[in-house]
Amino acid sequence: MSEQTMTDTALLRQPGLLACLVGRNVAAFSSQVQSVAVGWQIYALTHSAAALGFVGLMQFLPMFALIFPAGHAADQFNRRRIVMICQIVETCSAAIMAILSFEHVLGPWGIYAMVMLFGACRAFEMPAQQTFLPSLVPASLFPKASALSSSLFQVASIAGPSLGGVLYGLGADTCYALCAIGFGVSAVATGVMRLQFTVRPRQPVTLESVFGGIAFLRGKPAMLGAISLDLFAVLLGGATALLPLYADTILHAGSTGLGLLRAGPAVGAMLMAGILTRWPLNRHAGRIMFLSVAIFGVATIVFGLSRSVAVSVIALMVLGAADVVSVMVRGALVQLGTPDEMRGRVSAVNMLFIGSSNQLGEFESGMVASAIGAVPAVVLGGIGTLIVTVLWMRLFPGLRDLDRLDEITSD
Repeated sequence: MSEQTMTDTALLRQPGLLACLVGRNVAAFSSQVQSVAVGWQIYALTHSAAALGFVGLMQFLPMFALIFPAGHAADQFNRRRIVMICQIVETCSAAIMAILSFEHVLGPWGIYAMVMLFGACRAFEMPAQQTFLPSLVPASLFPKASALSSSLFQVASIAGPSLGGVLYGLGADTCYALCAIGFGVSAVATGVMRLQFTVRPRQPVTLESVFGGIAFLRGKPAMLGAISLDLFAVLLGGATALLPLYADTILHAGSTGLGLLRAGPAVGAMLMAGILTRWPLNRHAGRIMFLSVAIFGVATIVFGLSRSVAVSVIALMVLGAADVVSVMVRGALVQLGTPDEMRGRVSAVNMLFIGSSNQLGEFESGMVASAIGAVPAVVLGGIGTLIVTVLWMRLFPGLRDLDRLDEITSD
């Protein structure tokens, strides 16, 4: 048996890993279906780019308000139980959206309210869930486990938009009903996951304890650089909020075309994650990360200028492939470079930055597009990503010179 095969076998035998992957990725699939349904339903009701941007804002506001208390909770209470409770609430919320859509009484403000509830759940769910993988696998297997998790996540991200775009033809209620089932399955998988809960002395809720993740990151410039690079790159270069507008008025591709566009980044990310599962980043991880972010910016510009569905999908695939490299380097730095008792709070800061780049980026894209047009907004965002990449290479030389991911420690 080859060393590669032995390593793969050892990874798959890690207790609790399968349940962790099922819980995370079925929830990701459901979230993607819901995202497509919400975006298409909002645009069908309003025909407004600004309304699409407000969806991102409504997801970001509760995350911004709750993420630091959520990180503190993840370091104080049973993380598995926190995730399971959030997934149960998401199940009930998706079921309510299905019923209201079936009765044709779910309007824009009702959708915004439900999106805010999901944002609140994700604020508590994600910092706790992000700590699972390093608790289930040893550091030597973490790069492979992270690549496998990313690969499965991207499969879910491909299937979700594709199926969501098709099912939306049957009605938004059908999409939301499927989401309710998916979130329920995730809650069950999380409930049966074998994860040891370490009882720690309870810390009082103080500003110092709640914002401990920020203080920790101030002493880790490479980690801070990786997190903030992703924040500004995706905040400026993210164009996913405008995909319904592109599919409808620029590419004239309809709801099926929207599903293809939404699946494009996930296809590219899945292919890259598969490559990294087989051949992990063994050298020059920092320089490769910066190169991938620059490619992300170029792909964004190409997508913004494209008038062909095929070219647009290919550009989004390249964008997704480049993004997953950045995600994996950042994930290794955050999870392996943080002691377990701090992982919830540091993950909370990481999730806030991710939420800012994704949800707030959607709001930014919608507002800029409504002011100057979709194409200039996307192209300028891609240019901004390239500028940020150059600046961050100078500001964070430690991140630029980062070499091996499997040698990252929390010391």
